[in-house]
Amino acid sequence: MSASMRAVEIKDGKGPIENLYIASIPKPVPTNAQALVKIKAFGLNRMDLVQREGDYPLPPQAPKTLGVEFSGIIEELGSSPEKGFQVGDEVFGLAYGGAYAEYIAVSTHMLVHKPKELSWEQCAGIPETWITATQALYLVSHFTPGKSILWHAGASSVSIAGIQLSVADGASAVYATARSDAKCDFAVSTLGATAAFNAKTSDWAAEVLKATDGKGVDIIIDFVGGEYFAQNLDAVARDGIIVNLGFLGGTRVPDGTDIGAFIRKRITFKGSSLRSRDEVYQGKLRDQLVEHALPRFVDGRFKVLVDRVFDWERIQEAQGVLERNETTGKVICTIS
Repeated sequence: MSASMRAVEIKDGKGPIENLYIASIPKPVPTNAQALVKIKAFGLNRMDLVQREGDYPLPPQAPKTLGVEFSGIIEELGSSPEKGFQVGDEVFGLAYGGAYAEYIAVSTHMLVHKPKELSWEQCAGIPETWITATQALYLVSHFTPGKSILWHAGASSVSIAGIQLSVADGASAVYATARSDAKCDFAVSTLGATAAFNAKTSDWAAEVLKATDGKGVDIIIDFVGGEYFAQNLDAVARDGIIVNLGFLGGTRVPDGTDIGAFIRKRITFKGSSLRSRDEVYQGKLRDQLVEHALPRFVDGRFKVLVDRVFDWERIQEAQGVLERNETTGKVICTIS
């Protein structure tokens, strides 16, 4: 068996899309609870773009190779894998990094058996996005049935998952924002959102207040950050919570932002991330995904929406589509 494999590398360690190329690197060796998985497909995420540019704070256990979600076949096991996993098993999973490659060594505690009803491409698009949405909805915002919720970037992969979870689990209303009418229509007609507002052409906070008779929403899940900060304070309800997961709109709040709503409305603002969490925490989320969402993937109640699939040798083109915000759903690369 060869001791090397092909993987996507970054010329000079960081830089623009043009710096991505495929090179030969050492193949990882599984230890302890790990499995060596031969990758069939991997999912792209915005954190990959930030990491490629050298601006993502990697956890210490992460390899320099990009990619955190994948599907494939177990080829080798470490000395103490989780029970239920064997060589030859078809799986998908979440990793701290290393998925843009032919092989990955990953903890079996973060693997899920691939259902026959789902494709390699669909399974590669589940772990990061659906676990992130699960974490934000249940562990961070403490969602319960009957609460209303707003998902920003409504056609992004995490919000696609989150909107479906919110609708299925009894939210009183589910709202979304997006930056095109087509994506707003998608959030309503395909995902089941109550309403969606074009953040480029409307005052979405005013629209949320109008839709809720001035009350606002109980929960806001935000990936935009500074650009939406003041409007989030307007749109959230009394005793509501704003969960920040990203900074697509920068980290600086607009001049003149009034933070008085924190006291007037008794607002909670929480920031969260998934990749920096330890394996025990991530493993509990994996279990929740398996118990709560996996049966709904299998019977079709939950949709795994793959926007485009590229051969991984077209990785520059694949990341470009994501970087230009041209997607509605996941971008997946396959390895033949």
